[in-house]
Amino acid sequence: MTRTEAYLALNLIPQVGPVRIRRLVQAFGSPEAALRAKASEIAQVESFGPKQAEAIVAWESEVELENELRKVQDRGLTLLTQEDELYPPLLKGIYDAPILLYVWGELQKRDHQAIGVVGSRHATIYGMNATKKLSFQIAYAGYTVISGLARGIDTAAHEAALAAKGRTVAVIGSGMGKLYPPENMALAQRIAENGAVISEYPVDRMADRQTFPYRNRVVAGWGSGLLVVEAPIKSGSLITAQQATEQGRSVYAVPGPIDKPTSSGCNRLIQQGAKLVMDAADILDDLTTLFPTAPIAPKVEPVSSPANLTLDEKILYQTLNTEELHIDEITGRSGLAAGTVNVNLMRLEMKRLVRALPGRRYVRVG
Repeated sequence: MTRTEAYLALNLIPQVGPVRIRRLVQAFGSPEAALRAKASEIAQVESFGPKQAEAIVAWESEVELENELRKVQDRGLTLLTQEDELYPPLLKGIYDAPILLYVWGELQKRDHQAIGVVGSRHATIYGMNATKKLSFQIAYAGYTVISGLARGIDTAAHEAALAAKGRTVAVIGSGMGKLYPPENMALAQRIAENGAVISEYPVDRMADRQTFPYRNRVVAGWGSGLLVVEAPIKSGSLITAQQATEQGRSVYAVPGPIDKPTSSGCNRLIQQGAKLVMDAADILDDLTTLFPTAPIAPKVEPVSSPANLTLDEKILYQTLNTEELHIDEITGRSGLAAGTVNVNLMRLEMKRLVRALPGRRYVRVG
């Protein structure tokens, strides 16, 4: 049995969850050793009683490991544990992080730089349009969009990220074999081809009232921040925002009309301290401030740049010329952080001073 298979076996035991499994592995040194432990030994581990200890000891009669492995192989899935380098480091740090993730598609290290996007399943045209605009900008700036593949806001977020030719990850509240909602199967296929669909549940686990709220902690904890686009005052999106706050994530919200119940949740979040968002730059600027990754930018003289540019915009404008430059080369030449470069290139493009070209290459206009 491999280490990953041992984690899978533990994950399939219904009487234990990720917190207990983590304590068990810490107590015995490895998942394999935990599966070989005696009931009396397991009962000494924190939060384990006789019932849970017996479930671990009798795992071979409780769990159809070979059958689950066959389903994983047949569907072309991969299994990711917290010990794998592609497991999101911020997600690993939450209290009840999933012990194991089923992955349809391919995760990349760049997916660690991510922003969650959530909102109502019964979204208005305003909410859908705001989601498409912001998610497109987030993905275009190089961040991965994390959402839950649900109807409404989630669907719009994934589709906009794909339209931007960016990365997106869907975290579902069911097993891969019981994907919900079923009408989003085609969208899930597209996501798997350009990102990944993720689940912590066995392949044939049906979605239920428990799996969706539990799924939301992953959406909240994956990235550096969570954007709530449109949500009633009582909704799963506000629960996700609360989880994000508890996990130490930044929470952002799109304001809406004060007489619309669909916007009451977002307006309340803003009252409580969430950052008001009108453009993706509001989020990206904030994250760049919170997580600086480059030295202070060099000084530049303001002479040859158009008026009304910020210092960072001037640096980038003078870094660019009529020669096409890849964003990595722009970042290196400018001395700015990658997030700062992404944000300000977007702003220069909106001011029609920079043109984006295929392959994440840019050129100065005029």
